[in-house]
Amino acid sequence: MLSDTAHYFRKAAKVMGIGQRVQRVLERPQRSIKVEITVELDNGDLGTYTGYRVQHNRARGPGKGGLRYHPTMDEDHAIALAGLMTWKTAIVDIPYGGAKGGIDCDPRSLSPREVERITRKFVGEIHEVIGPTVDIPAPDVNTNAQIMAWIMNEYSRFHGFSPAVVTGKPVDLHGSAGREEATGLGVTYCIEELLSRQGETVPEKRFAIQGFGNVGSWLAHHLHERGGKVVAVSDIGGALYRKDGIPIDALKDYFDEHRTLEGFPEAEAIERDDVLFVDCDVLIPAALGGVFTAENANDVKAKIVVEAANAPTTPEADEIFEKNGVIVVPDVLANAGGVIVSYFEWVQNIQQFRWELEEIRSKLQRYMRNAFITVWDLAQRKNISLRTAAYVVAIGRVGKATVLSGL
Repeated sequence: MLSDTAHYFRKAAKVMGIGQRVQRVLERPQRSIKVEITVELDNGDLGTYTGYRVQHNRARGPGKGGLRYHPTMDEDHAIALAGLMTWKTAIVDIPYGGAKGGIDCDPRSLSPREVERITRKFVGEIHEVIGPTVDIPAPDVNTNAQIMAWIMNEYSRFHGFSPAVVTGKPVDLHGSAGREEATGLGVTYCIEELLSRQGETVPEKRFAIQGFGNVGSWLAHHLHERGGKVVAVSDIGGALYRKDGIPIDALKDYFDEHRTLEGFPEAEAIERDDVLFVDCDVLIPAALGGVFTAENANDVKAKIVVEAANAPTTPEADEIFEKNGVIVVPDVLANAGGVIVSYFEWVQNIQQFRWELEEIRSKLQRYMRNAFITVWDLAQRKNISLRTAAYVVAIGRVGKATVLSGL
């Protein structure tokens, strides 16, 4: 993932004519923190884990980015994702830099109390380098609103009441309305903007979604609500297909009860990976990174790919898509709805004032629309891909802020 992020950055930097020295300044993280976490487990044994927090760039504001709890979490992963956050926040023009981090643990093998102890110990190790004006974590893979609540509570033990130290908190503990749906809804707004430039609308199109977690399920809901036909969906257990569109409300009820798509009676079961290759108009990877490769990119039938997941397309696959005329809306633009509503939560926390859901949705649509128009217009003027255009916009904004602040 680190090499992929660097590839897209350097491709855009070449278009901009940026020299090697400036590239190094913008590409390298400003701070990388690695801490050892030792806690007593429920059975009396000691558990040892490593926590990471990388602050890539804070020229435009405090660091912003998620915390993921996963056995594969390491420093390289954090560096790559922190860089993505730098560019993502710049593209949608919110006053943040990029950060990312996490712990190399598997919450599924731990009790809630063990996860809480690990989380609080992690905060105790990094509390001096995070904060509402320094670096604001958020949920990511295997983390949730409850974990954000523990972070807020533990940080406040050191620094006093500080709801703005994290976003993605429970609504009952200074979280924001609309946060759960934010990424999926933001992807929906991107799709609407793209289709409108082709003289088409959501009700005319067939969609396939890889992933039915938070992002994929909300995306399916909003597309279905607008009259779109979601013809295929998948999760870790398998995939479903229905030519005339899957009944999403019934599927969501089934999934909530069984925690899997497998066995849903109103659609045909297909192989899990086949969701990427079904006949559809718009394909949305909303789960894993690296799903499109040089080996399978030519098999994709959709002419529009919208990246709701982080880094689902390898550089080799990206070149194949470009050659085949597939329009790719890149992750740094398409899935920015989550960080935009995180920004709204942070603003509400600082003001100690709550916004209503409709106001949040309206503001989210405006931010996503403005970002899409900026990237689309640049891509058309320069005859470059949306991904390269997005990075050009981001690098320009971060570079200008860096220079104005003084090297």
